[in-house]
Amino acid sequence: MKKNIVLFVLFVLPIVAYLFFASGVNSFSKLPTLTPSIPELGNWQSLDSTPVKLDGKITVLGFGGDEILDRRGGLFNLNQKVYQRYHKFNDLQFVYVCPLGTEADVARILTQFSGFTDISQWKFVFAPKDEIIAYHKQLKLAGALDATAGTFNVYLVDKQRNLRGRKGDDYKEGYDVSSPADLSNEMLDDFKIILYEYRAALKKNNNASLKI
Repeated sequence: MKKNIVLFVLFVLPIVAYLFFASGVNSFSKLPTLTPSIPELGNWQSLDSTPVKLDGKITVLGFGGDEILDRRGGLFNLNQKVYQRYHKFNDLQFVYVCPLGTEADVARILTQFSGFTDISQWKFVFAPKDEIIAYHKQLKLAGALDATAGTFNVYLVDKQRNLRGRKGDDYKEGYDVSSPADLSNEMLDDFKIILYEYRAALKKNNNASLKI
């Protein structure tokens, strides 16, 4: 009897455990689309006057609001937890939509970041608050912007402008930049799924250049 138990623990249990975890990985091999083909950003002015488009880029999309300077701790978290790790990927951008009048605050934040970060993939665009609120509504999310036209959440948008996230009981549409744990766990897990999709596409075309 004892011999059978030992054999079960040594040989059968590891196989069962492997099948269990493998099925879990497979269930998250594709990050669902929450809102397909979200609108482009339009002709909103960027900080450096260069056009900012979502098409053809993996985008981390945020909304800074009037009080973006007070939210800079969240931007710092995002910069440290995600941006610094992946910003060298040419098809990736971090885009924040901010109300007109916050340009000087954004420039101040970027000046602070530039002391320890290559800020080339940070993009900021500016628009009237009512246009920002109207744009956010077109994302068809459960959460709304606050009175400053901002939110602590950032969103994942793929190259086809599909807003991606989790459905079902594990529903998640955005990632809270004020929470380092949310960025390090849920966001990075979901972010890697999108990056792996494109790495697989690159490999298929014999042009793999992305390191996860």
